[in-house]
Amino acid sequence: MMARVHRFTTPVITLGTTATLHDALFLMQKNDLKRIVIVNNDIPVGIITERDIGRFLQKDRTTKTLDKIPVQNVMTRNLVTINAEDDDIPMQSAVRMDTFQISSVLVVDNDGKLVGIITKSDLAKNFALLYSRIYRVEDYMSDKIITCRKSDSLYYSLDMLNKNKISRLVVTDNDGKPISVISYDTFMRNSDFFKASKSTRDYLLPSIKAKDMKVGNLVGNDLLTVEKEDDLATAAKLMTDFKVSGIPVINEEGSLEGIISSTDIVKAYSKVETHFRLIKKDTHFL
Repeated sequence: MMARVHRFTTPVITLGTTATLHDALFLMQKNDLKRIVIVNNDIPVGIITERDIGRFLQKDRTTKTLDKIPVQNVMTRNLVTINAEDDDIPMQSAVRMDTFQISSVLVVDNDGKLVGIITKSDLAKNFALLYSRIYRVEDYMSDKIITCRKSDSLYYSLDMLNKNKISRLVVTDNDGKPISVISYDTFMRNSDFFKASKSTRDYLLPSIKAKDMKVGNLVGNDLLTVEKEDDLATAAKLMTDFKVSGIPVINEEGSLEGIISSTDIVKAYSKVETHFRLIKKDTHFL
């Protein structure tokens, strides 16, 4: 049973209920993770993500340092789980993620103890392997895109991420064409928190001249893109290969048409098996 579960789950990194934000951030950086599960005697009681921490620290006005703020003050307690013995765990997890608009589902045993975790990235990897030539990118991409420019401040871009509850902004040039992406990952990779003492509160924003720094100080001109006619499985594979959770969609002229994200892949995953069966029976669905 464990071998079957681990075929499509991510290794779980956990902390106890007495852990602090410093502990959580350290483990995220060390293990290149977006979330940490909080457990009590191996039973999950909460989950904390980098977005949870970013939102909390942007609003928090206390003088407490990160090593004095309990993870319990920030973590999400309403957990969505699935039993390790259930059938078709990936599909059921996709349905749960799409229904509850979450980024992961915890896998537990019959005693409620943590066995694994399934994330959007896991489902994107599985989708790329199993479901080619069923959907195109345009079938699930979003044309509602929030953008910024290299000249915008880091504070502005972080505020836009938090206010709109999104993970990334597409960076455009003066003609509105995409040239890069700035995301929570971008801030996390450049955070001075990991270069300074554990008492700093300068998480997500570099402390040196942060008010004067612009988006262009953290991003270049390298951009991964897809076109709307591309196979959705191809987009999912690109997300897996390049460890990103969203890719801008462009047309032949290089203009921005939308964005496809791991959230969209999850939505497709929750419906694909029904369509897959129809396609095998009727080639008109191709």
